[in-house]
Parts: sequence; structure tokens; C-alpha cells
Amino acid sequence: MPKQTDSGVLSGPFKLIWLFYFLSFVAGFQLFPVLPMHLRALGATLAESGRFQAAFWMGSGLGCLFTGPLGDRLGQRRVLIAASFLFALFFLAYAAMPTRWGFYLLAPLHGVVWSALRTAAMAWIGGYLKPEQRAQGISLFGMAAPAGIAVGPLVGVWLYPHLGFATLTAGFAVLLAALAVLITRLPRVGVAATSGGGFRLPEPWVLLPAAVVFMLGFGDGPMAPYSAQEAKALHLLWPSAYLTCFALGMVGIRLLLGLVGMPRNLGRLVLAMLALALAGNLMLALLPGDQLRHVVSGLCYGAGFAMTQTLMFTYVVTRSAPDRRGAGIGALYFFFDTSVALGSYALGLVMGQAGFRTGWMCGALVLIPALFLALRLFVPEPEARPA
Repeated sequence: MPKQTDSGVLSGPFKLIWLFYFLSFVAGFQLFPVLPMHLRALGATLAESGRFQAAFWMGSGLGCLFTGPLGDRLGQRRVLIAASFLFALFFLAYAAMPTRWGFYLLAPLHGVVWSALRTAAMAWIGGYLKPEQRAQGISLFGMAAPAGIAVGPLVGVWLYPHLGFATLTAGFAVLLAALAVLITRLPRVGVAATSGGGFRLPEPWVLLPAAVVFMLGFGDGPMAPYSAQEAKALHLLWPSAYLTCFALGMVGIRLLLGLVGMPRNLGRLVLAMLALALAGNLMLALLPGDQLRHVVSGLCYGAGFAMTQTLMFTYVVTRSAPDRRGAGIGALYFFFDTSVALGSYALGLVMGQAGFRTGWMCGALVLIPALFLALRLFVPEPEARPA
């Protein structure tokens, strides 16, 4: 087993987990825009085509409550390896699935596996990096997901008409199985599994950042299943433009802050990023035009969304006790994934009845309460008086 002698940013294990996370998101996010189109081909309505993602993220959200503490108990590396193999099996099942209802039954179970992969990867990073490197390391690690989100929809939407759904998903199953083998090279880090005491609940203060993440996720819910469908309905030349630009905005804001440096007042940065996400959603709802609207909105919303989420997770990873880090991260993912599921389902119904733009507007309005909650997030707590 490799020793944790070099736990710095850009060390070998850090690069390995970054590559693993990137390719996992490529696999996941090529599926999210393509599967609704496949369901439509199987006879689903526009509103129904988003139900797979709703069920998937609901399963992921509920799963995070258990897979986060599970990683604390068994070790994050073990959970990552098992989740990767199971992820591959789900893709093989999708390749052979002939009916719509089968996808809906598998979606929440697949979501539980996805929750294990994400909570374990984030908790492993939190335990691997030195405390003084966590803000920088998590920000760099956070670029893996948007990079995967940028590539995945582009690859999926492009290959789907040429290869077909079954060949596409079977190919990604092989990739995911290879990732499971690759991840065995990671060192073991974190709290020993023999510490006893059963699952640990997250600490109460986690609820405030979790509430901000919940509102952020609700507006994000319909983006993956419905942005490409709106583009197809409008006959846009670049149907994956929104999701690709969304990911580019996520990467761009991190590169920008890496050049100019993180401000000392993180509370103000959270407010600014939430406001940017709100502006991006409003652009998608209100701007005239079609292709340019998707490009500009995706860039703006992606930047605000990404940095808000990164700051929430950095806050929880840094403040959590070591034996509750997975539980805290799991709680954040629970609130986020559950809200993505609710947003995908509820706003999908709105879009089916009142059109895409009305759904985008409803998603934007949910971010307004998040701004008020964020005002309290970084308010210094009063110091305890000496006894």
C-alpha cells in the first residue's frame, strides 16, 4: 500500500482521484441528456422524460445519508472501488433494457451508488490533503466534475445518433469497470474502520450550508434533462451548448480566482456567486434569441453555481470533525441531490404545461431565499466567555 508521504496538491494520488472523478462525470453526464431522448423514442412524453433523473437524484440524495457515514466506517477507498464496479453494472443493464419502466426502477438504485462514489471521493480528498492545502485542493479537485460535465453531454449527444443507446452505454460500462481497477492504487486515508460507535450523524451547524445547497440544486434540477430538449425543439445547431457552456463557466471561475486569489471575505464571495447564478437563470428565462441565450446563460450560471457549491463543501470539510467528515459531506449531498430530483420533477411538469421559459423562471426564483440564508453563513459566532 502506498504511503501518504506526499499528500500535496498535484501529487500522484491527487492526479489519480482527479482523473477518476472526471471520467465518472463524463460517463454520468453523457447519460443524463441522452436517456430522456431514448425514453421519448420509447414513447415517453416531455414531462415523463425527466422522471428518470428525478428518481436518480432522489435515490442519490437518500443514499448520501448512509454512504457518507459508511465511508467513515469502512474507508473511502473501499467504497470508491465498490461503487465503480456497481456503476458499470448499471450501464450494462441500461444497454439491455427494453422498456421505460425498467429505467425508472433502476434509477434510484443507481443514484445510491452515485452518492457513494461522490461522498467517498470528496471525503477522501478532505482526509488526504493537509489542512492548509484543503481550500486550494478542493477548488482544483472541483474542476474535475465540470470538466466531465462539459465533455459528457457533448460526447453523448454527438454519439447517440451514430452508435445508438445500447452501444453507447455498454462502452461506458467498460470504461467504468476500468476505473474501478485504477482506483485500487489510491492510498488508504481517514479514520480507521475499527473506531466503533456505529454511524455518526452530521453536526447541527451543517444545516445552514445544506439549506443553501438545497435551493441551489432545485434550480439546477431541470438543466441536464431539459436544456438539450429545448435546444432540439428549437432546432439549434449546437444542442448541448447550455451544458457545455455551463461546465466552461464552472472551470473558468476557478481559473480566474486561482489567478487573482481568493478574497478574505468568503461570505461576500458566496453572495456574489449566488447572485451570478440567479442572473444566469434569469437570462435563460428572459433573454431573446435561442443559441446565444443558451451560451451566455450557461457560462454565467455555471460560474455562480460552481463557486457557491465549492465554498459550501470547503466550509463543511474544513469545519467537520475527522470522524464526521463523511457524514457532513453526505448531508450536503443529500440536500443537493434531493433538491435536484424535486426540481427536475416539479419544473419538468411546469415546462410540460407552460413551456421551457416558465420553468427556467421558476428555478431562478428559488435562489432568492438562498441569498438571505447565505447572509448568515459567515457571520462570526460570538466567543464563549471564560467560566
